Amino acid sequence: MTAEIICVGTELLLGDILNRNAQFLAQELAQLGIPHYYQTVVGDNVERLKKAIATALDRQSEIILFTGGLGPTPDDLTCETIASFFETHLVERPEVIADIEAKYAQRGRTMNPSNRKQALTPEGAMILPNPSGTAPGIIWHPRPHLTLMTFPGVPSEMHRMWKETAVPYLKQQGWGETMIYSRTLKFWGIGESALVEKIPEVFEYKNPTVAPYAGKGLVKLRISTCAASELEAQGLINPVEDHIRAIAGEYCFGVDDQTLADVVGKLLLESGQTLAVAESCTGGGLGAAITAVQGSSAYFRGGVIAYDNQVKIGLLGVNPDDLEAYGAVSDRIAEQMATGIQQKLNTDWALSITGIAGPGGGTTEKPVGLVYIGLASPNGEVTHYRQQLASILDRSTLRDFSQSWALDRLRQHLHKS
Repeated sequence: MTAEIICVGTELLLGDILNRNAQFLAQELAQLGIPHYYQTVVGDNVERLKKAIATALDRQSEIILFTGGLGPTPDDLTCETIASFFETHLVERPEVIADIEAKYAQRGRTMNPSNRKQALTPEGAMILPNPSGTAPGIIWHPRPHLTLMTFPGVPSEMHRMWKETAVPYLKQQGWGETMIYSRTLKFWGIGESALVEKIPEVFEYKNPTVAPYAGKGLVKLRISTCAASELEAQGLINPVEDHIRAIAGEYCFGVDDQTLADVVGKLLLESGQTLAVAESCTGGGLGAAITAVQGSSAYFRGGVIAYDNQVKIGLLGVNPDDLEAYGAVSDRIAEQMATGIQQKLNTDWALSITGIAGPGGGTTEKPVGLVYIGLASPNGEVTHYRQQLASILDRSTLRDFSQSWALDRLRQHLHKS
């Protein structure tokens, strides 16, 4: 048995709304161990929606999940189109009208006449309650071995309806006895192809499977298995993770939702050490990434955005002669920025970033994407790292890359110290 997702709404096709509902349902289906191979986005059009349903049936999909098109306006066509496709009458459900009236009354308002449309469901369909909004969904079996579920397009409403009603119902039908469990390893400092070449054998595994993903400098390896329990899944996933880490572990900084800032923060907490930052081209982004981690006040003292050279000189003690001789984007200035903020805020560690984020300002000698990272250590050692990022990257991405490189350099030093 396979599932299919059909998202309804012209606003999705126009790109006015990001389709997070499909992502959510895909992840949830995987958790239940329900195979899912197709997703469709269709506008608010009866004939095209009917074609989408027919295509899903031709693919022998036995669970079809619809999101969107359940509102009270004329372009909300999902329920009536489904009923028409399966040649079934719509019936008005008094309990739905009563629910909508009660929700309006709670807000001190009277139900609009147009809301009665939301009480029309195909004959024989069960109501899929919407505790948060006025648009209920349905659970319907118009044919043997076929389950249709509809949800409103509002993500918060759909999520709650899925978890509170749809999931328990599917489990009652026998789904969820085996679930798909995944663990995602995160890597920085190595490209996707280079990582794959280090561990080619793992991509041939059948259970668990290993799949690579890459984007914005980050590479992920997702290890997935279908198992009856989390304990069984861990027994399958752990050896694969151990094998990968034994070969490429120096590049692996975390798992699942962990960020570089999370990992660096944990290492600083464990060592009882503190950190400060001095930034130029990143404009405070590094400090923002660090303080996005809950509890970062325990180890992060603060930072300086030393964008102008006079700030570098006045606040960080950068040598003006070196600025004149080598320029703000140089190894010497990066080191002096790190040392300056370390001394100013009296921290164990200090990071600095200076670079050319573009799109202008680059030269043949110092092109756009050139970044220097300074790192001051507790033992008085100061080092620098030169990164030449691709000049074709946009300004925002170059800044993000710079922050990640800086955090990863600190991560590696913390592991060694």
